Amino acid sequence: MGLLGPNGAGKTTLVRILTTLLEADSGRASVAGLDVKADAVALRSMIGLAGQYAAVDEILTGRENLELVGRLYHLSRADRALRAAETLDRLGLSDAADRQVRTYSGGMRRRLDLGASLVGRPKVLVLDEPTTGLDPATRNDLWEFIEVLVAGGTTVLLTTQYLEEADRLADRIVVIDHGRVIAKGTSKELKDRLGNTVLEVTVSRYEQVRLASSLLDGLGRDRPVLDEGRGMLTMKTDSDVKVLLEAARRLDEGGVQLEDIALHRPSLDDVFLSLTGDNSEPGATPKAQVAP
Repeated sequence: MGLLGPNGAGKTTLVRILTTLLEADSGRASVAGLDVKADAVALRSMIGLAGQYAAVDEILTGRENLELVGRLYHLSRADRALRAAETLDRLGLSDAADRQVRTYSGGMRRRLDLGASLVGRPKVLVLDEPTTGLDPATRNDLWEFIEVLVAGGTTVLLTTQYLEEADRLADRIVVIDHGRVIAKGTSKELKDRLGNTVLEVTVSRYEQVRLASSLLDGLGRDRPVLDEGRGMLTMKTDSDVKVLLEAARRLDEGGVQLEDIALHRPSLDDVFLSLTGDNSEPGATPKAQVAP
């Protein structure tokens, strides 16, 4: 489950409530069938949480950090050692297991922090913007690891400011703004709400753009929009790749020389902006803040 929303929408507040770190003012919530207030103690043993910043002890080694978490879960010495070793191996940190964490890179610390949330083998893992500040390569590694966890049966709630992250990882997405759910569904369902797949055609010879427009008239929802200076036309359509093939056929038979032709479907960025408004773009100052 991907949880999206602009800054101040209430994502982290919701995460803190669901993980028993903050008591809700009203209403109720349950995770893994347990009430977050009435069953808080039992729930904590069933969930894992990795926040926005790595919460690891720099003086301890990677192995010692994970074994310490095992002690907090009241695991035996043997189980602590076993789970720490397994987690370090899964995260690709075995070679650095006995180094002090202060010698780790930012990406290694982030992976270790995620590993700490896995020591208890949680049924539900909550990740609050887990890849913030990571370089693209490390972020991709973390994405692959999360995919492995989900494939193995772990339920993940992921909040993120990176829409491509939600697009890739989330089976379902919920968008919140000012503390309320404003949309939910799969990535495809949210994109389909916008409709308006756009056919983009760029001709090699600028003087042929009007000819191309006349050949494609009637193929889409509206008449083609011309940009004669760039030799380009765009046209909205609700159809699929068949439109692309038909457009290419008409233009070829009409003698139009093409530089490029493509379908542009709405992105999750387009969906986000349509739902929250341009001023609520991730990273921008929200129109209104949600009280903590």
